[in-house]
Amino acid sequence: MAEPFADRLIQRTRALGHPLCVGFDPHLALLPPLFRRGSMAPGDKQTADAVAEFCLAVLDRIAGRAACIKPQSAFFEALGWRGIEVLDQLMRAARERDLLVILDAKRGDIGSTAEGYAAAYLSADAPLRADALTVSPYLGGDSLEPFLAAAEKSGAGLFVLVKTSNPGSGDLQDREALGQPIHAHVAAQLAAGAPRLAGPATGWSGVGAVVGATYPEEARKARERMPSNLFLVPGFGAQGAGAEAAVTAFSAGPDGMLEGGVVSSSRGILFPDDADVSRADAWGKAIDQALADACESLERAVKKRGRS
Repeated sequence: MAEPFADRLIQRTRALGHPLCVGFDPHLALLPPLFRRGSMAPGDKQTADAVAEFCLAVLDRIAGRAACIKPQSAFFEALGWRGIEVLDQLMRAARERDLLVILDAKRGDIGSTAEGYAAAYLSADAPLRADALTVSPYLGGDSLEPFLAAAEKSGAGLFVLVKTSNPGSGDLQDREALGQPIHAHVAAQLAAGAPRLAGPATGWSGVGAVVGATYPEEARKARERMPSNLFLVPGFGAQGAGAEAAVTAFSAGPDGMLEGGVVSSSRGILFPDDADVSRADAWGKAIDQALADACESLERAVKKRGRS
């Protein structure tokens, strides 16, 4: 079995000094002219080639500067079978560059269907093997069990939707049930399961939670309920949350700096504002600057909050 995901992730964020995770959401409409090919229709082979070239070019600039990447499966699925090939290529290339892969697919089902999803992404011989997978809990505990079992065997991790960053998250997640919001019940279930994927080297658990940076007060309460579960924090950057809000629910580690998961930025790095996207050198500098800004702001936040 591989080293537990939680240990691998936390050891990398400690070494880097920040918890940045770069999301790969290759919106076709936002792809720079530098990479566009042919019609850019979703089913066109040239479109898949363009997305692959773009993703690999960004990946090369990220290597050694972030702990992990988070490909959003939907953008690759939208390209048909060629998009799945591009996703596979990206995930393999990330591992070759010593980057962990969190596949953002938000799978959730019951019985043999959940087992099929787990086998596809989390088993040691999975054809689309990821280091961790995002999962929906809203079919109940039995729907999570196949993912937990597969992750236990392979050393992978999970990030279960708890309190997400989108404006409509409260429609269901904040509804009261038995005196608490529904997201609190999900958090309690994940806290109880934390020992199953605990990392012996760091004490953190790969039974992770998705907790958005756009709701810092809920994030603090989620940490109280889940003291050892890793958090995947969306909402940083283009979605409006700053670095300090993003690490609100992190805890002080052995060196005094905050830790406890990763903070995801996608559009803010892949598609920087005011970038000259017509020339390769200018585009590369814009990506590098966006990446540096994200890393530096998160590094300041984990140091400031950790020492306060």
